[in-house]
Amino acid sequence: MIVVCGPTATGKTALSIALAQRLGGEIVSADSMQIYRRMDIGTAKATPAERAAAPHHMLDVCEPGEDFSVSRYVQEASAVCDRLLAAGRTPILTGGTGLYIDSLLSGRDFAATEEGDERLRDALNAEYERLGGERMLETLRGFDPERAAKLHPADKRRIVRAIEIYRLSGKTISEHDAETRARPPRYSALKLALSFRERSALYARIDRRVDQMVAEGLFEEVESLLAEGLSPGCTAMQAIGYKEAAQALRGECSRAEAAALIKLNSRRYAKRQLTWFRRDGDTRWILWEQGIDIPAALREIEPLL
Repeated sequence: MIVVCGPTATGKTALSIALAQRLGGEIVSADSMQIYRRMDIGTAKATPAERAAAPHHMLDVCEPGEDFSVSRYVQEASAVCDRLLAAGRTPILTGGTGLYIDSLLSGRDFAATEEGDERLRDALNAEYERLGGERMLETLRGFDPERAAKLHPADKRRIVRAIEIYRLSGKTISEHDAETRARPPRYSALKLALSFRERSALYARIDRRVDQMVAEGLFEEVESLLAEGLSPGCTAMQAIGYKEAAQALRGECSRAEAAALIKLNSRRYAKRQLTWFRRDGDTRWILWEQGIDIPAALREIEPLL
């Protein structure tokens, strides 16, 4: 398959559509927020015209108030990719959520680490509240010092999950991760990452995109979601753009202040995305100058196909 990744606002959708049309492929979204229905503007989801230009998958697959894990993403997206490959179509995995991309390509097994046991988890949560983070971290250190060294005593969720997984499977999270790394990847992929040669050009494009989202009705989209009764504390509403807009709608800041904060948080997120994708030495980078040039990118990619 082909992967088109990179930070926000770098032209991933446009390049993916061009590749889909060139190769007879279909786009599989790898975006942790575009999975939610009715969250279109703030997630920069493919428009109806873009979806008509090339088939898209893994968009609008759950409700905003619904829990959605990386294991569920891998399960559903791999089923799509397998179906496309069997039909002779090229899956073009597109998005900026690195964990989704890496987990899908590797074929990581989440059976033990994600399903878990609700009663055991409840008991461990109660134990954490009773004993405190330091004691629970010391327990974890007794059988998985590698993972314990990476966690803070206040990180209740990860400490509890690490102990739960060990008690359920007899293996530590560190062992599960090592086994995943040792297995050959589930899919072979040509990995392309997009960004701008100058960081300032990327940030300017992000700022323009936020202005466009506001003009297209971002605040009205968030207002509609809140009117449905969606909790401001749910995962979907913590997405960049939605959290800040909700603050403005509650009167905690002005809309102009919220827009400025969305730009700031989007730039920070883009920096984290760059760090994530640069870890992979097999990724081929396409760096724009001041603007996005899809024909030039296709000419650069052509010898790799």
